[in-house]
Amino acid sequence: MTSLTFGAIAIGSLLFLFLMKVPVGIAMGLIGFLGFGILVSFPAAMKLLAVDFLSSFNSYTLAVIPLFVLMGQLAHNSGMSKRLYEASYKLLGHLPGGLAIATIWASAGFAAICGSTNASTATMAMVALPEMRRYGYSESLATGSVAAGGSLGIMIPPSVIFVIYGILTQQSIGKLFMAGVLPGLLLSALFSLAIYIWTRLDPNIAPRSSKSTWKEKILSLSSALEVIMIFLLVVGGLLYGIFTPVEAGAVGTGLIGIISLLRGNLSWDGIKRSLQESVRISSMIIFVVAGATVFGHFLAITKLPQSLQAWLLELESYPHLAMLFIIAVYIIGGCFVDALALILLTVPIFYPAIIKLGFDPIWFGVMVVLLTQIGVITPPVGINAYVIKGIFPEIPMETIFKGITPFFISLLLGTMLLIIFPQITLM
Repeated sequence: MTSLTFGAIAIGSLLFLFLMKVPVGIAMGLIGFLGFGILVSFPAAMKLLAVDFLSSFNSYTLAVIPLFVLMGQLAHNSGMSKRLYEASYKLLGHLPGGLAIATIWASAGFAAICGSTNASTATMAMVALPEMRRYGYSESLATGSVAAGGSLGIMIPPSVIFVIYGILTQQSIGKLFMAGVLPGLLLSALFSLAIYIWTRLDPNIAPRSSKSTWKEKILSLSSALEVIMIFLLVVGGLLYGIFTPVEAGAVGTGLIGIISLLRGNLSWDGIKRSLQESVRISSMIIFVVAGATVFGHFLAITKLPQSLQAWLLELESYPHLAMLFIIAVYIIGGCFVDALALILLTVPIFYPAIIKLGFDPIWFGVMVVLLTQIGVITPPVGINAYVIKGIFPEIPMETIFKGITPFFISLLLGTMLLIIFPQITLM
């Protein structure tokens, strides 16, 4: 058996473990360890496992992840997400599908202080879903808008996925963050348009709510101004070199903590919950990174990545055909593989070929995140749908996935726009 064939079998085994619900970090680390042991030696595999896990958990660069996660947790436990939703409701609630549209824009605002799609979805599910159900919104529209809005958590900075991509490719995290702003706003607008069209075609799914006064609208904007201030400080500081990514995370976390304490919205229990969740989520992410590092070293000795890169470079005269292949891999792979695992598995393979084919690495980073957004809402994995199901177990999965369909179309449209107009990410 050739090493290429062995590598292909290893990837198939990895996908099988994913489908069997084996934790991503364990699956990637296990297959990488066994594969390296078989091809080289098990003493060498033991050393590889120790070195890769130690370097991942001892990485200064990865320290940015727990800080950005903690930022989002503090914002959630201090009620900032609820205030954002109320502000969006005051401004947009009177439109057709206004509560769902408010959910999208509140999610976009919360994404500016929370880099996790899971956390964004869970937060907006607890805040927005009860309100939409109380006003008589259909469960498909309500859950679909929450799942789609939650996906913005990995596009609008600060995004953990952009951080991982930046670390893997040695690209500026500040530039990646700025590149995600306009696409994030574009997707929010496309999601809102999808809701507007859907509710125009079937008004019964979203009864109209009353219009707020101008005084109520102006008073509600204080929460939005808080988020804008934190966003500008964190992303602007990164872009202009005032902060390193780790320092930016610390500044943003400290600022949210100070604002919440001054408002009196953050209790001691809230601080403890934020710290506990941040440790759990951050440990999971870094464990996945460590497992992917082991698996990546195993793939390197199979020569499979180099062979795939060589095949892509044969399409040098047709670079957009190569890009269409990569897009198809992400869309199909996202249906079965966890978003973080998919990025850690594919970016080291595709990135060198993308550079040689002449594509901009920042633009490609935004494309990867956008395609990952599609994966977090599509079955059978569709992690955002399962987050909603976990919080509201009485809602059938088929209802949630039915509600996601218009937003899936919006994401495909957004992908086409970024291909046709790449300057959206490079302004």
